[in-house]
Amino acid sequence: MIKALNEIEVITLFVEDLAATKKFYLDVFGLEVVYEDGESAALKMRNLMINLLEVGEAHGLVAPAPVGGPETGARALLTINVADAEAVCAELAEHGVDLLNGPVDQPWGRRTATFADPAGNVWEIAQELSPEA
Repeated sequence: MIKALNEIEVITLFVEDLAATKKFYLDVFGLEVVYEDGESAALKMRNLMINLLEVGEAHGLVAPAPVGGPETGARALLTINVADAEAVCAELAEHGVDLLNGPVDQPWGRRTATFADPAGNVWEIAQELSPEA
Protein backbone atom coordinates (compact mmCIF):
# COMPACT_ATOMS: atom_id res chain seq x y z
CA MET A 1 0.00 0.00 0.00
CA ILE A 2 1.27 3.46 -0.92
CA LYS A 3 0.18 5.73 1.91
CA ALA A 4 0.68 8.90 -0.14
CA LEU A 5 -2.23 7.94 -2.43
CA ASN A 6 -5.03 8.91 -0.05
CA GLU A 7 -6.21 12.38 -1.05
CA ILE A 8 -7.64 13.62 -4.34
CA GLU A 9 -6.64 17.21 -5.06
CA VAL A 10 -7.86 17.71 -8.65
CA ILE A 11 -10.20 15.86 -10.99
CA THR A 12 -9.55 16.75 -14.64
CA LEU A 13 -12.48 16.37 -17.00
CA PHE A 14 -11.93 16.43 -20.76
CA VAL A 15 -14.54 18.62 -22.47
CA GLU A 16 -15.45 19.50 -26.04
CA ASP A 17 -17.03 22.88 -25.25
CA LEU A 18 -15.11 24.61 -22.47
CA ALA A 19 -17.40 27.65 -22.28
CA ALA A 20 -20.64 25.64 -22.00
CA THR A 21 -19.18 23.18 -19.50
CA LYS A 22 -17.69 25.96 -17.36
CA LYS A 23 -21.06 27.75 -17.36
CA PHE A 24 -22.73 24.52 -16.21
CA TYR A 25 -20.41 24.19 -13.21
CA LEU A 26 -20.75 27.87 -12.32
CA ASP A 27 -24.56 27.88 -12.62
CA VAL A 28 -25.44 24.43 -11.27
CA PHE A 29 -22.68 23.77 -8.74
CA GLY A 30 -22.03 27.41 -7.85
CA LEU A 31 -18.27 26.92 -8.09
CA GLU A 32 -15.61 29.61 -8.28
CA VAL A 33 -12.99 29.82 -11.04
CA VAL A 34 -9.52 29.82 -9.48
CA TYR A 35 -7.55 29.67 -12.75
CA GLU A 36 -8.32 29.70 -16.44
CA ASP A 37 -6.64 30.09 -19.78
CA GLY A 38 -7.70 29.42 -23.36
CA GLU A 39 -7.75 25.62 -22.92
CA SER A 40 -8.81 25.07 -19.31
CA ALA A 41 -10.67 26.31 -16.26
CA ALA A 42 -9.97 25.17 -12.70
CA LEU A 43 -12.99 25.36 -10.40
CA LYS A 44 -12.84 25.10 -6.61
CA MET A 45 -15.04 22.74 -4.66
CA ARG A 46 -14.79 22.65 -0.87
CA ASN A 47 -12.28 19.80 -0.76
CA LEU A 48 -10.84 19.61 -4.29
CA MET A 49 -10.67 21.27 -7.68
CA ILE A 50 -12.28 20.30 -10.96
CA ASN A 51 -10.10 21.12 -13.95
CA LEU A 52 -12.02 21.40 -17.21
CA LEU A 53 -9.62 20.78 -20.09
CA GLU A 54 -10.31 21.09 -23.80
CA VAL A 55 -10.22 17.58 -25.21
CA GLY A 56 -7.62 18.62 -27.80
CA GLU A 57 -5.15 19.28 -24.97
CA ALA A 58 -5.87 16.03 -23.11
CA HIS A 59 -3.55 13.73 -25.07
CA GLY A 60 -0.47 15.36 -23.57
CA LEU A 61 -1.64 14.31 -20.10
CA VAL A 62 -2.62 10.71 -20.81
CA ALA A 63 -0.37 9.64 -23.72
CA PRO A 64 0.14 6.99 -24.88
CA ALA A 65 -3.42 6.13 -23.76
CA PRO A 66 -6.11 7.38 -26.15
CA VAL A 67 -8.57 10.09 -25.16
CA GLY A 68 -12.12 8.73 -25.29
CA GLY A 69 -14.95 10.84 -26.63
CA PRO A 70 -18.41 11.36 -25.17
CA GLU A 71 -19.86 8.92 -27.73
CA THR A 72 -18.10 6.03 -25.96
CA GLY A 73 -20.51 6.24 -23.02
CA ALA A 74 -19.91 6.83 -19.34
CA ARG A 75 -16.27 6.46 -18.37
CA ALA A 76 -16.49 7.46 -14.73
CA LEU A 77 -19.01 8.27 -12.01
CA LEU A 78 -18.26 11.09 -9.59
CA THR A 79 -20.31 10.99 -6.37
CA ILE A 80 -21.29 13.89 -4.13
CA ASN A 81 -22.63 13.19 -0.64
CA VAL A 82 -25.85 15.14 0.05
CA ALA A 83 -28.19 15.38 3.03
CA ASP A 84 -31.44 15.33 1.01
CA ALA A 85 -31.46 13.73 -2.45
CA GLU A 86 -35.03 14.84 -3.23
CA ALA A 87 -34.23 18.49 -2.49
CA VAL A 88 -31.05 18.40 -4.60
CA CYS A 89 -32.95 16.78 -7.49
CA ALA A 90 -35.50 19.60 -7.30
CA GLU A 91 -32.70 22.18 -7.42
CA LEU A 92 -31.12 20.42 -10.39
CA ALA A 93 -34.49 20.56 -12.20
CA GLU A 94 -34.70 24.31 -11.46
CA HIS A 95 -31.39 24.67 -13.29
CA GLY A 96 -32.68 22.71 -16.28
CA VAL A 97 -30.64 19.61 -15.48
CA ASP A 98 -32.26 16.33 -16.55
CA LEU A 99 -31.64 13.29 -14.40
CA LEU A 100 -30.32 10.14 -16.03
CA ASN A 101 -31.91 8.08 -13.25
CA GLY A 102 -33.23 8.30 -9.73
CA PRO A 103 -33.72 9.17 -7.11
CA VAL A 104 -33.70 5.52 -6.10
CA ASP A 105 -32.89 3.68 -2.89
CA GLN A 106 -29.87 1.45 -3.43
CA PRO A 107 -29.22 -1.83 -1.60
CA TRP A 108 -25.98 -0.37 -0.16
CA GLY A 109 -27.90 2.17 1.91
CA ARG A 110 -27.89 5.28 -0.28
CA ARG A 111 -30.60 7.16 -2.17
CA THR A 112 -28.98 8.13 -5.46
CA ALA A 113 -29.67 10.05 -8.66
CA THR A 114 -27.37 10.74 -11.60
CA PHE A 115 -27.00 13.51 -14.16
CA ALA A 116 -24.44 14.50 -16.79
CA ASP A 117 -22.61 17.74 -17.55
CA PRO A 118 -22.55 19.09 -21.14
CA ALA A 119 -19.42 17.02 -21.89
CA GLY A 120 -21.11 13.77 -20.80
CA ASN A 121 -19.32 13.41 -17.45
CA VAL A 122 -21.70 11.63 -15.08
CA TRP A 123 -22.31 12.83 -11.54
CA GLU A 124 -24.19 11.04 -8.80
CA ILE A 125 -25.74 12.53 -5.70
CA ALA A 126 -25.95 10.11 -2.77
CA GLN A 127 -27.89 10.51 0.44
CA GLU A 128 -27.06 8.14 3.28
CA LEU A 129 -30.23 6.36 4.40
CA SER A 130 -30.97 5.65 8.03
CA PRO A 131 -30.62 1.99 8.94
CA GLU A 132 -33.97 0.30 9.32
CA ALA A 133 -34.80 -0.64 12.88
